[in-house]
Amino acid sequence: MKRYRHYNKNTAIILSCFGSVIEQKKYFEFESYIKDQFPEIDLFTAFSSKMVIKSLAEEGKEYKNLPQVMADVDMAGYKRYIVASINIFPTDEHEVLIRMVDGFRNFSLANIRYTNTLLQKTKETSIYLKNLDESTRKGDMKIINLYIVHGVPVLHLGGLEAVSYASEFLKRINPHNISCSLEGEFPFYAIKEAIKREILEIIATNSDITVQIVPMLLISGNHYDKDMQEIKDEIGEYCTVKIVDPLDASNKFNLLGQTEVRKIFRDNIAVEIKKLGQ
Repeated sequence: MKRYRHYNKNTAIILSCFGSVIEQKKYFEFESYIKDQFPEIDLFTAFSSKMVIKSLAEEGKEYKNLPQVMADVDMAGYKRYIVASINIFPTDEHEVLIRMVDGFRNFSLANIRYTNTLLQKTKETSIYLKNLDESTRKGDMKIINLYIVHGVPVLHLGGLEAVSYASEFLKRINPHNISCSLEGEFPFYAIKEAIKREILEIIATNSDITVQIVPMLLISGNHYDKDMQEIKDEIGEYCTVKIVDPLDASNKFNLLGQTEVRKIFRDNIAVEIKKLGQ
């Protein structure tokens, strides 16, 4: 087939990220980490947020979304490539990624695969969440961890099972764990009175307990600066509250900077590279 002669490069990796106006650097630090892990493979990065892409374009910074980067990689002639889903749960962003990969498979002669998200496989998710809870508590038994995920505004996606599993798992390993979202199932704005009752019931047995907000966000961007602070202020009206200290060298808590998180994403990529059958 004449068309296939144009596919003369070996393998590439595309990191598919959401993007951030104020914390874009964290994504590029992660990109450098992946480059170090796969030095023989060409690496590209795409961002899915049009708002982020447009905002950064106003600053003279040019970034592309996943279809644009996939088109560039296909035009460059890569025979095979991995689209790495740099998302926490396999919900809407991941579902869109799958549809994009399936679309390119209809006309591209390249062998294209995509990875799992961070919290998708039961074993890895359970181990990570257990370690996360232990790391944020640091042995302190007088802490209520309030885990806050971003969430998605629809309830028909299969990936929501991963969000529900994470919430239930955290509650089972420690009754002082509470979960909610910013704009998904069980959003803070709708259940904050229920959260207040639960916190006060625990505090009634021990007044020295502190509520610790744990943002389940890949990076500490606008949601961290705005939403987490607002939730902290609301909870602070009836108890002692703080936002959890970072688990890495960052000055704000985030998941993408954590060594364990980076290794999970790295391993997901390595699995799909192996499936390419090089």
